[in-house]
Amino acid sequence: MIFKPHLYQRDAIQWGLDHKKCGLLLPMGAGKTVCTLTIIQRLMYIEVSKVLIIGPVRVVQSTWPDEIQQWDHTKDLSYTIIDGPMAKGKKHVDLSTDLYLIGKENVSDLIETYQRDWPFDMVVIDELSTFKNPQSKRFKALRKMMPLVDRFIGLTGTPAPNGLPDLWSQIYLMDRGERLGKTLSIFRGRFLKPGRRNGYVVYEWNLQDGAEEEIYKRIGDICMSIQQGDCTKLPPLTVIDYPVDLKKVKKGYDQFKRDKLLELGDDDAIIAANAGVLCGQLLQYASGQIYQESGSSKTVDIHHHKMDALDDLIESANGQPVMVFYYFKHELERLMTHYTEMGKVVKTVSGPEDVRAWNDGKIDILLLHPASAGHGLNLQKGGNIAIWYTLPNWNLELYQQANARIYRQGQQRAVTIYHLMAKGTIDEDMIEALNKKDVTQKRLIEALRKGEHDETGIFRSRR
Repeated sequence: MIFKPHLYQRDAIQWGLDHKKCGLLLPMGAGKTVCTLTIIQRLMYIEVSKVLIIGPVRVVQSTWPDEIQQWDHTKDLSYTIIDGPMAKGKKHVDLSTDLYLIGKENVSDLIETYQRDWPFDMVVIDELSTFKNPQSKRFKALRKMMPLVDRFIGLTGTPAPNGLPDLWSQIYLMDRGERLGKTLSIFRGRFLKPGRRNGYVVYEWNLQDGAEEEIYKRIGDICMSIQQGDCTKLPPLTVIDYPVDLKKVKKGYDQFKRDKLLELGDDDAIIAANAGVLCGQLLQYASGQIYQESGSSKTVDIHHHKMDALDDLIESANGQPVMVFYYFKHELERLMTHYTEMGKVVKTVSGPEDVRAWNDGKIDILLLHPASAGHGLNLQKGGNIAIWYTLPNWNLELYQQANARIYRQGQQRAVTIYHLMAKGTIDEDMIEALNKKDVTQKRLIEALRKGEHDETGIFRSRR
C-alpha cells in the first residue's frame, strides 16, 4: 500500500527528522506508527543502522510488524522481535536486522546484557507515558543508555494522564534534564509544591503558580502535539452514561460503604482493611460480584443488574460486534461463561490472530482489560460499539487508550461508547474524576500543538 500522509502527518515526519531527540504527542489513532516508520526509513543507513522500538508487548508483536509490512516504503525494513527475557550475560539477539521490537518489561534486561556495548543508535518508545514513573526499573536502566543514543522519539497520545507532574521522566529521556531539571528533586523544587502528605511522606504534588505555562514554554521546542481535530475527520462519537438501578441491593452497598463491613451470613463477612481496599470492593459490588477476601479467587454473587443491562445493550446492537471492557478477573470469567452459554463467539486478545479475527468480523463479543489491551492495538475495523462494564479504577490513561482501540483513524462508522453506571455508587464518582483529569491533559496538548484546528464534535449524553 502506498502511504499518502495527511498534512499533520507530514508535519510530524518533518518534526522527527529535524529534531534528533523529540516527542510526538499525537492523538490516539493518528498514525504515529507509520509516521515513525517513515522517519526511520528516511534515516536508515544515513544516520542510523539499528533502531530499538520499545512498547507494550502486544503492540510490538502485532501492530508494528503489521505496519512495517503494510506500506510499500517500509516493507523492506528487516526486524527482529525480542519476545522474552534475555539470559544474563548472553548477547543472543540477532543484530543483523534494521529494527528490534521489544516489550517494555524486558528493556532493563536487554540493557543489563549489553551495557556499554549498546548497539542501538536510535530508540523509539511507543506509549512514552508508560515510562512516566521515574522510580521504575525500566526508566532507571534506559536513562543510563541515553548518552549512547543518537536519535530518540517518544510517542504518546496521553502524555500527562494524571497531571503535569508525570512529565519529568518522559522529557528527561529526550534532553537528559536540560529543560525540566537534571533530577526529580530539582523538577519538584522548581515547578511543584506538596499536596496531600503524612509527615515527610508526600502523596500528591501540585503545580506552583505559573509553573504550567513555564513547563509548556520549556518543552515546546522538542515536543510536537496536535488536537484530534487537526487529524483526518473522524466519524461522530457518542458517549452515553447508561444508568443501572441496583434496586434492593443498593441498601447493602450504602451500609458496606459506611461500615466497611459486608455481612454474608453464617457468621461470614468481608471487611475492608483500608480506604483503598474499600474503593476496589465497592467497585466490585457495583459490578455484581466481589472477592471473598484479598488474594482469594473465591467470589460472592451480589446481583445481576449490570449483567442484565449489558444484555440489553448487546441485544439492541442487533448482531453487531461489541467490545466490552472489564476490570476484575472474576468479571472476565463471569462474562465469558454467560455469553458463551448464550451461543455467542466470545474472545479476548491473546495474540495477533485474535486481532485479525475481530477486524474480520468473526467475533461477537471481544472482552478487553484496559491494562493489557489499552495501547496500540488497531481494532477499529471490527466494530463501532464499546461498553465499559467496569471503569478502570481512576486511571485516565487506561480509559482513553482503551477507547482509542475503536475510535481512531480508519474507523468508518459512528462510534458509541457506553458506561454502565450503577446509580448512587462509586461508578459515578469515578467518571467525574476521570473527566476532571482530562482537563489538564487537554491543556498540555493545546499548548504544544501546531497550527489551527477544528473541533471534533464529540457529543456526550446522559440517559
